[in-house]
Amino acid sequence: MVDLERIKAETVAYFRALDENATLRHHFRGADEDGGVWYFQAVPDGGALIAVKQAELTSAGQLHRYSWEHLEDDHGFLTDQALVPEEDPLEPISAEDFQRVWSR
Repeated sequence: MVDLERIKAETVAYFRALDENATLRHHFRGADEDGGVWYFQAVPDGGALIAVKQAELTSAGQLHRYSWEHLEDDHGFLTDQALVPEEDPLEPISAEDFQRVWSR
C-alpha cells in the first residue's frame, strides 16, 4: 500500500533542504500557449537544475505560487521535472525580477 503522507513529507523535506541550503540560484521566465507567464527559481542538484520556487501569472492576472511550503493546489503544482534552459523555452532573468513577481 502506498503511504501518501510519507511520500509528501519526503518531497517537502527534499525541496526544503534544496531551498535552504542553496548557495547558487538561477532565475528564469517562460510563457505558455495560453498567455500565462511562468517564473522559476532553481538550484543545482546533482548536475540538474531543480525548481524550488515557481510562480505562474495567468493571462487573467491570477498569481499562483509553489514551493516546499505549498507544493500543489487545485490549479497546479511545483514542477518535479528538472529545468533544462538549453532545451526549454526559458529566458534567464534577474533575482530581482523573480522576487518582484514572487512577492506580489
